[in-house]
Amino acid sequence: MEETERSVRIRILSVDDHPLLREGIAAIINAQPDMLLSAMASSGREGIQSFRQHRPDVTLMDLRLPDLSGIDALIAIRSEFPEARIVMLTTFNGDVDIQRALKAGAYGYMLKSSPRKELIETIRKVHSGKKSVPPDVAAHLVEHWTGESLTEREIDVLRQIVEGNRNKDIAGRLFISEETVKVHIRHIMEKLGASDRTQAVTIAARRGIIEL
Repeated sequence: MEETERSVRIRILSVDDHPLLREGIAAIINAQPDMLLSAMASSGREGIQSFRQHRPDVTLMDLRLPDLSGIDALIAIRSEFPEARIVMLTTFNGDVDIQRALKAGAYGYMLKSSPRKELIETIRKVHSGKKSVPPDVAAHLVEHWTGESLTEREIDVLRQIVEGNRNKDIAGRLFISEETVKVHIRHIMEKLGASDRTQAVTIAARRGIIEL
């Protein structure tokens, strides 16, 4: 009977590089009568290997991992197992990260600060084949969904600003004119709704466009 009960439980893989968080998730999951933590992994590559080995029903994937990003690991797993149901579990509420994850095939996106009840409900919902994005995350996503995206070159310029480079330095590093740099910066601030370079960096980091 015990083996039968185990076989009908929702089998979960937890991929996170923080031991305390993994243990906390394990305790929450294993306290549920209809769930079982089948494996844990601490890196993207280990997560991919664990998925191959255990074929979990639902995977909780951290967005930031020490080797691959959670989204890269998600893409790798789904390219091999298209039916994989993966929930991104992260501290980051950036709309760009959410968009990337959902476009890559994530079934859900949850903040680590969410109540444990929300985590349990999300796992059950995703296991049943439905997608799950909490209302506050969805609202944040909708707020920026129709906004104009930064171009790759604008993101390059933004990264140079983060490093503290002046317009002249940026021009030299990217092999463009200083006037072109000024145009890119103006477009960046318009698209992000920023009043200066520092605010542009802050907004871009919060939205997940760049990492600080």
